[in-house]
Amino acid sequence: MPGSTSSFADLGLRPVVVHALRRLGVQEPFPIQSAAIPDALAGRDILGRAPTGSGKTLAFGLPLLHRLSGRASVPARPRAIVLVPTRELALQISTSLEEPALASGIRIASVVGGVPLKRQLDVLRRGVDVVVATPGRLEDLVSTTAVSLADVEIAVIDEADRMSDLGFLPQVEALLDRTPGDGQRMLFSATLDGEVNTLIEKYLRTPAFHRTVGAPVADSPVEHHFFRVTAQNKDSVAAAIASRDGSTILFLRTKHAVDRLTEKLRSEGVSAAALHGDKSQASRVHTMAAFTDGSVPVLVATDVVARGIDIDGVTLVVHVDPPVDVKDYTHRAGRTGRAGRTGVVVTLLTENQEEHVTSLIDQAHLDAPIADVVPSSPALVAATGARKPTGIPVGASTPPSGATATRTGSRRASGSTPQRTRSRRPGRR
Repeated sequence: MPGSTSSFADLGLRPVVVHALRRLGVQEPFPIQSAAIPDALAGRDILGRAPTGSGKTLAFGLPLLHRLSGRASVPARPRAIVLVPTRELALQISTSLEEPALASGIRIASVVGGVPLKRQLDVLRRGVDVVVATPGRLEDLVSTTAVSLADVEIAVIDEADRMSDLGFLPQVEALLDRTPGDGQRMLFSATLDGEVNTLIEKYLRTPAFHRTVGAPVADSPVEHHFFRVTAQNKDSVAAAIASRDGSTILFLRTKHAVDRLTEKLRSEGVSAAALHGDKSQASRVHTMAAFTDGSVPVLVATDVVARGIDIDGVTLVVHVDPPVDVKDYTHRAGRTGRAGRTGVVVTLLTENQEEHVTSLIDQAHLDAPIADVVPSSPALVAATGARKPTGIPVGASTPPSGATATRTGSRRASGSTPQRTRSRRPGRR
């Protein structure tokens, strides 16, 4: 929930941007936005430590648009870059900034893997002000020498700790080294230690530090349940949970496990879709759109959607495979209970995982017992709404092919502009 009495107009943003936010139902700034936007508008480097769901996108995105407006970029020479760890987050940021960008006359393109390189080059050559990108794909484009970062005035690194976990920081540094040293840099991260701290010391100059402390996972308005299952009935328990009414995310550790469970769920009558890094970008966009609009109520995923993805209405998160550590538990659990709403988080564990899960419970300061369940157990039904699947297989669907980068600056997409996902849900940050 917004935690500040100031308005976006009070922060110094242009009226056209404030009106664009109102059209989206965004009325009051979150604390991280109230704190960071004035310093960012002044051109200072920003160091932000804020948990998922705290409103970071608008905290860096609105002042970025404000400072770039009124001028045009040279083709293939963007004036701002936003580096993020996943394709989904890149597309979400582009979508979140689309309306205020249009109001500001700013063109945005998302540049991610899984899309033909030539198609993205064509978009950038037509002139783009802001590129929201995964580091690897932007490095591919820059290495062709057809795209230059020499005009970049503002560089943003979002989810820096996640990029460190994924081993992306060398690519981030290589890209920052191609931007002017006197440009503005903004870095946002849930943690600021290790490699992230090295990045801060190397590239940020006397940054303004803004921190928003999120409520501990134990204090959030979310119920936490831990159910011990046998290895033999684990899939059946997961299927019973997935058969419930409501929007549900099931997390597993590996891509193979995601595909296997998704196939099983669909064969038993559960409308589910798989999402992981080996899926084509067209498939990932199609899957996220179907899950967001509710036409597919169950998303089976790896941790690719555990960070930064804001999907309204997710009422249940299931750790089919327990997370590696309490940080991953917190980020997965954060996909429900968004913006103060209630939600339920369930962890399934087998006997040989009990010691690890007990440690997670202690580290998260949760007061939740571990209960033994089978698919029909009253405790499972009461907590999740689990029920027996219909047994009628769900027909296979083919995701549409097409482009996936997002571009704003024109209400009409050109033939080579990738497909956009767009949301006007009130309150979306």
